[in-house]
Amino acid sequence: MKIMKKHSAYTAMILAALMCTGCRDAASTAELTADVALNSAKAEYEYADSAEASAAEEEFSGDVKMAEEAADEGEANLTMDDATCAEMPLEAAPDIADGAEPSLDIEPEPDINNGAEPFVLTAGEWSDNENWGFFANLVHNGTIEFPSYGLNPVYRVAVTVTNGGAAVQNQTVQLKADDVLWTAKTDQNGKAYLFYDESCAGQSMTIQTADADAVTFTAPEKESGQGGRAVPVLEYTLETSAASQTYSETEVCFILDTTGSMGDEITYLQKDFSAIAEEVAAEGVTFSVNFYRDEDDEYVTRCNPFTDDVKAVQQTLNQEFADGGGDTPEAVAEILDEVMTKGDWHDHTNKIAFLIFDAPPHNGTAQADMIRNAIAAAAEQGIHVVPVVASNAERDTELFGRALAIMTNGNYVFLTDDSGVGESHLEPIIGDYDVELLHDIIVRNILEIAT
Repeated sequence: MKIMKKHSAYTAMILAALMCTGCRDAASTAELTADVALNSAKAEYEYADSAEASAAEEEFSGDVKMAEEAADEGEANLTMDDATCAEMPLEAAPDIADGAEPSLDIEPEPDINNGAEPFVLTAGEWSDNENWGFFANLVHNGTIEFPSYGLNPVYRVAVTVTNGGAAVQNQTVQLKADDVLWTAKTDQNGKAYLFYDESCAGQSMTIQTADADAVTFTAPEKESGQGGRAVPVLEYTLETSAASQTYSETEVCFILDTTGSMGDEITYLQKDFSAIAEEVAAEGVTFSVNFYRDEDDEYVTRCNPFTDDVKAVQQTLNQEFADGGGDTPEAVAEILDEVMTKGDWHDHTNKIAFLIFDAPPHNGTAQADMIRNAIAAAAEQGIHVVPVVASNAERDTELFGRALAIMTNGNYVFLTDDSGVGESHLEPIIGDYDVELLHDIIVRNILEIAT
């Protein structure tokens, strides 16, 4: 997080008066209230990162010195001309009774760290597909382990499809052994990610796409790592004569856990959805909001079709509230099956789904099969799943979310403690990342897949 440096409206007015070479009366007033101004300025320098505190303190000291010297002299030898000063009202520095605090009828600047804007959530973002060596080392050393609730992203084949060296977008690519093992669509960079089961080690496999020569390889034998397993690095390029396809329509899906622990995140989406929709608004962009809880709650899943009626989507969101749950696992498998396998996604559209949740699926064979089938269906349709892991999540939820993202060519997103909202957020086992507003991350992911 960057340093947040704030001046109160009162302090800004005092400094403005001191900076004016022609406003002697304003400077005189400022001299009488300099101590109040300086104390106010000191109180309003906040540091979100102690590593940057010394730089900000030096800057602050310069401001203080300037204010003190100008107050002593009754004027400041700065650059503002008399004509500009003449337009400034002298009441910019208000009269203050002895011992009283300055009071101005000015809206305070929002401060996400002390709760003035309690639902401005902060988050980080990570792509294991783009940092595969980092991911491979974590698995090799046994720091993280898979499969996770039916998903095993370890045995991955990265494919780039090109035409004359240029990336080919929205091209269907398949991985076959005796049968088709995985199907995916290339992204705007011509990338597609295919997956096979560890039981296929040693088998001959084929990668194919339309109008291109197939590539055949043998899946590496399983190797043990230092406490974990070796991760194969398989990367191939297919040259095709097919043209890249771009779609003019984009489908944006939100999947939201509405159990009792998700109150902050539900309220966030209710408050921010319209702003998100406005930033990505374009002809052909549609939205769908879908909710889930668990067995024995008011509902297990509650799904809605895609629509371009933002007001209707907002109304649907505003009717939801946090309730139910009670135990850690929730109906994640059921909602993924409903949305990915049975949803009303359309052909020839850009597709993205945000799964906002804080707990893993139920751990059972039926749920694992349901999840794997749902994620395979998502990859085949070109649906980029972006998990957004909320507060109180545990490590198994992180690994499940990262597997979802890897296998659908999405990014892994996680809330951070920087906003001061909600309970503590798990620090993921990843490399360096930037802390941003969740709003900005969501908008960026939508715009990237819509190109």
